[in-house]
Amino acid sequence: MANSSSNGDNQTSTKPPPLPSPLRFSKFFQSNMRILVTGGAGFIGSHLVDRLMENEKNEVIVADNFFTGSKDNLKKWIGHPRFELIRHDVTETLLVEVDQIYHLACPASPIFYKYNPVKTIKTNVIGTLNMLGLAKRVGARILLTSTSEVYGDPLVHPQPETYWGNVNPIGVRSCYDEGKRVAETLMFDYHRQHGIEIRIARIFNTYGPRMNIDDGRVVSNFIAQALRGESLTVQKPGTQTRSFCYVSDMVDGLIRLMEGDNTGPINIGNPGEFTMLELAETVKELISPDVEIKMVENTPDDPRQRKPDITKAKELLGWEPKVKLQQGLPLMEADFRLRLGVAK
Repeated sequence: MANSSSNGDNQTSTKPPPLPSPLRFSKFFQSNMRILVTGGAGFIGSHLVDRLMENEKNEVIVADNFFTGSKDNLKKWIGHPRFELIRHDVTETLLVEVDQIYHLACPASPIFYKYNPVKTIKTNVIGTLNMLGLAKRVGARILLTSTSEVYGDPLVHPQPETYWGNVNPIGVRSCYDEGKRVAETLMFDYHRQHGIEIRIARIFNTYGPRMNIDDGRVVSNFIAQALRGESLTVQKPGTQTRSFCYVSDMVDGLIRLMEGDNTGPINIGNPGEFTMLELAETVKELISPDVEIKMVENTPDDPRQRKPDITKAKELLGWEPKVKLQQGLPLMEADFRLRLGVAK
């Protein structure tokens, strides 16, 4: 039985989880672990697929509607006998037989989740309901990638999992923030009511190769602007902070959470904190020292500070990030140069 952590205290289900496939109990045949990754053609999802496919005992199914994801991110696995790719929107039911579900499907960049806010809410709520229904039917363990956005514009710093957040329920970002909060609620309700084995990761800002070049997130924005010789646009006042986790560290944390005994929620992120001006200066020095830094107006409800308290991740998962920003940025720069056709 999984242990709850932090604000999941005393919420552990007393009902046993649904039984998985009878193949799991076969005496003469050990079947592969069948793993579904929703949103697996996206940035983090595709890196997770790479790691899962390294294990020859895993069979991976990716379900993605390609709104922000791309087949190019998975091209090395297409045609592999242990890999299957399905064009599917999680707001519709999906009937597959699996043992684990990594539920990542949802646009994570403000440009994309504000493009169709009603669809973003549907993805978070109906999509999560559909995946929980699947987990209940087949007895699968399910991991939800929630977000640091559930903390809103935090009044507590750094943010521990016990903090309930400071979120605007009717703002332009609410479709994502509140959508993920409802998704967490659904996860725990299915856990308590039906015994579903759940895991919840609250992931903080993540960066690395395969990010959409024009997705509007700050690291990809700065690198793309520097490579194009454009001014780096920093939203005022520039003192707002973020913490940036390299994608390989993020994937390691998600797998440790799935394989462990704790439901979460658990923060997965890098506690190294940078102001937006500091990040812009770092990218400028790395890529193009001659570009200018230009201040622009900020967007509504932009959090002033964001830094994870990863005490739980260290204690319960034995996880902490290894890649520093100064190590990760050159790897992302090389990926962007290749895709933009910009020589060094």
